[in-house]
Amino acid sequence: MNRIVSPQAWKNLADRLGVDEPCLRAVAEVESSGSGFMRLPSQLPKVLFEGHVFHRQTKGRFDASHPELSYPHWDRTKYSGSTAGEWRRLDAACALDRGAAQASASWGTFQIMGFNYAACGFDDIEAFVAAHKQGADTQLAAFSHFISRPKLLSALRSKDWQTFAAIYNGLGYAKNSYDTKLASAYLRFGGRNP
Repeated sequence: MNRIVSPQAWKNLADRLGVDEPCLRAVAEVESSGSGFMRLPSQLPKVLFEGHVFHRQTKGRFDASHPELSYPHWDRTKYSGSTAGEWRRLDAACALDRGAAQASASWGTFQIMGFNYAACGFDDIEAFVAAHKQGADTQLAAFSHFISRPKLLSALRSKDWQTFAAIYNGLGYAKNSYDTKLASAYLRFGGRNP
């Protein structure tokens, strides 16, 4: 299993999409520090379980019994603080509703939410998860499908970081400065201001 996107794969994707390569690398850097997997010896991809999404996916039916896993609004304090801890949270939620739990986590190098599996080219959440466990190449392929949508692709091509962050990370992107982090990472990877 390859754990890191190869230089050639970055170049091929950039050429195919007509996007500056530093734009693509910036997304990976901001979302996962450039690596989609936990530290060895683990073979698991990085995940971040979102309890507010699990609440939506399950219509709140676990809010009372499992308030640490299901809650109506985003709450940073619910995160475990470690990649292993996020897997424990995800596994606990999977014991309640596997599909909803997997759809409620962001996955791999590009931290794409599981509920976006169809936009990534998969028929179901299980195929999406399996691809993210397989390696960096399959994570990159999922990302390629996901960002090929016109609004995301246009924002990346024009380096419109605010629009890209709003679509990719949600309307609350500014709370975490996703747009400015993307712009800075782009420059670090050799991008140039227009």
